[in-house]
Amino acid sequence: MADPLPGFQLAEEGINLAPGVPRPSTNTTSGSGTSPGNGSSSSTSGSSGPIPRPVPNFEVKQKLLRPALTSHFQCIFNPPNVQEIRQYYIDGAQGNAITLLCSDASLPGSSVLTNEMNDDYTGVTERLGYRRQYDNTMDFTFYVDHGSANGGYNTIRLFEAWIRYAMGETTEAPDSNYYYRVRYPDEPEIGYRTEMFIQKFERDFLGNYLEYVFVRAYPVAVASMPVSYNASELLKCTVSFTFNRYVLRSRPNRFESNSTQPLGQPSSTPIPNQNFEVDTFGQAGFNLNQNPLTSPIRGFNL
Repeated sequence: MADPLPGFQLAEEGINLAPGVPRPSTNTTSGSGTSPGNGSSSSTSGSSGPIPRPVPNFEVKQKLLRPALTSHFQCIFNPPNVQEIRQYYIDGAQGNAITLLCSDASLPGSSVLTNEMNDDYTGVTERLGYRRQYDNTMDFTFYVDHGSANGGYNTIRLFEAWIRYAMGETTEAPDSNYYYRVRYPDEPEIGYRTEMFIQKFERDFLGNYLEYVFVRAYPVAVASMPVSYNASELLKCTVSFTFNRYVLRSRPNRFESNSTQPLGQPSSTPIPNQNFEVDTFGQAGFNLNQNPLTSPIRGFNL
């Protein structure tokens, strides 16, 4: 038998330990405790974990060879339902042209703000979340249309009119008596904050698609657009939106109900051109108009 610790004599040898002296532990234990014997007995020195396994080819094809693509999305901006803004929405109530002219967007992100805790465990710094922080703004880039509706350039004029309406500007003319009075943002029927949508789907239109709902959004900046006598390029307009938060949800694709219709062939039943009701996330008076990939939105409350 190995020699006991210096100054100790074990009870098995007929000698009692001095009062108040702990008996040395002889058990091999594992666990997350901080004192001897805290945890379950184990005959191995390490803890168990996942073990490697072979991955068959069919599983690789099924899970890795159908990645999502960045070029299949649509953005629906749903400006306030006032004539001085909606007149630049091109396609009347639907605004499908503005949706198609949106060439670049970013799916939003968020982060968790944390506080550091240094005193609970020795040598350990914990970071405990206390708030979810959303992105401050979202940028959208549009091709500028050169059409006959309203004299063209509706992409620029739409968002300029939206900002001008939010600020309550008096006139478009360079008048020396110019002034403005900012509107109340959520005034019923005429407020300037609305709900926006980004829908991310795939080219086969199968399965669910992601929908981001931006709560109380409106444009805050229109970026400068340089023009030049150099080689011609497409004129683009970048608009920055602010919003309170976003809601992410997975929604069923309504095109799946037409399973007998070959992909890419025109349907015998056209999509109706009509409005549908949409929850307003606490803001009354704004309805999103019909579009091919959106179904009625219900059951959301702030």
